[in-house]
Amino acid sequence: MITKRNATLVGLIAVLLWSSIVGLIRSVSENLGATGGAAMIYSVASLFLLMSIGFPKLREFPRQYLIWGSLLFVSYELCLALSIGYANTSQQAIEVGMVNYLWPALTMVCAILFNHQKTSWLVIPGFIISILGICWVLGGDQGLDLASMWANIQNNPLSYGLAFIGALIWAAYCTVTARIANGKNGVTLFFILTAVALWLKYLFMGAEPMHFDLHALVYLTLAAAAMGFGYAAWNVGILHGNVTLLAGASYFIPVFSAALAAIVLQTSLSIAFWQGAAMVCIGSVLCWVATRQK
Repeated sequence: MITKRNATLVGLIAVLLWSSIVGLIRSVSENLGATGGAAMIYSVASLFLLMSIGFPKLREFPRQYLIWGSLLFVSYELCLALSIGYANTSQQAIEVGMVNYLWPALTMVCAILFNHQKTSWLVIPGFIISILGICWVLGGDQGLDLASMWANIQNNPLSYGLAFIGALIWAAYCTVTARIANGKNGVTLFFILTAVALWLKYLFMGAEPMHFDLHALVYLTLAAAAMGFGYAAWNVGILHGNVTLLAGASYFIPVFSAALAAIVLQTSLSIAFWQGAAMVCIGSVLCWVATRQK
């Protein structure tokens, strides 16, 4: 029987796996294209999930969860993968990934508004600090500079827009499924649906050709493993481990993600970027503390 300590360790491994996703998705998209690369990642990740978690018994799932969970999950994953794949440069991909990490603060706000989650005044400075952190990141070397931030967004509004929409969708997913999932986990089904949606986009909406080589295959395997096994490991952690420790660790994913992406993509990031990333983490933690019941 798995111990609480080992389960917590497995959950922490999930945090590290998820932190590597931005750099790995970008590496795959550079070889296989934004759409084709994402389609391959979710296809292989679906196989990993089938091996580790298995396919769920859909008849036991609430119908509302299957419908809304599928729609929101697939929409989010499309926004995440394509926003990173469509980035013009590696640094922009890391910035886009940081915008996506607004979802923890947005999730807390949604839980307060729609799930009547009890909270304290800390949620207000927490949310403001998270937003300022993203503005700080997008301002470039100048930090909080609205003109630089706007110019940066105008350089690639599609990527930044998809990342922000994705953060909103994931906040909605977390809020909605908490009410209607009834303890069920449809992640394997959702990954398969995401792969199907990406392949349909690839086939019918036109996409760049995929170029396979050893480099592409290695990063594809790593990205799919980080996606698939990340969810599997997190499931073990939250069921059998220290949930408080895991939740706290998950809010530092933005910093871990930026650090790993910078290494994988061989990109140097400015002091202003790290300041903004730290602000996003601090804001998310404050929102989390604000909603914890005594």
